[in-house]
Amino acid sequence: MKDLKQAGQNQIVLFTLDEPLYALYLSAVERIVRAVEITPLPKAPGIVLGVINWQGKILPVIDIRKRFHLPDREMDQDDRFIIARAAGRLVALAADSVTGIRGLTEQESASAAQAAPLAEHLKGVAKIDGGLVLICDLDRFLSLDEEQKLDAALSGAGK
Repeated sequence: MKDLKQAGQNQIVLFTLDEPLYALYLSAVERIVRAVEITPLPKAPGIVLGVINWQGKILPVIDIRKRFHLPDREMDQDDRFIIARAAGRLVALAADSVTGIRGLTEQESASAAQAAPLAEHLKGVAKIDGGLVLICDLDRFLSLDEEQKLDAALSGAGK
């Protein structure tokens, strides 16, 4: 798949989890890969599905559906993992599909506070082609408690 490191802050990667569309700023995304088998990670926070080995690195797989209180869904062979940086760590985000990359204009975007004051895991919202796109804030995706549990689970897995 494509290496996505060289991009501006006004570019977003669009992906689906049922409806509506979600997005990440392209600057946080390393790569998009086909979903692979996930190895369970004992004692990990509930938002972590398990781990994968990506280019020799053990990455936690984050269940975005849980974060946004969406219904559970079985992984499908056409699902994608978005390899991205969340709070200083590389993670794989499970997505139903990745629909593309596009630029955002100022007219299309609004901060999460303007659009939905309670959206603590969103960086912003965009109105694209008449629909809303929720732009995730990966730096606030894991709580401090979840970060600590994940660190402990990952360090225990290496023993």
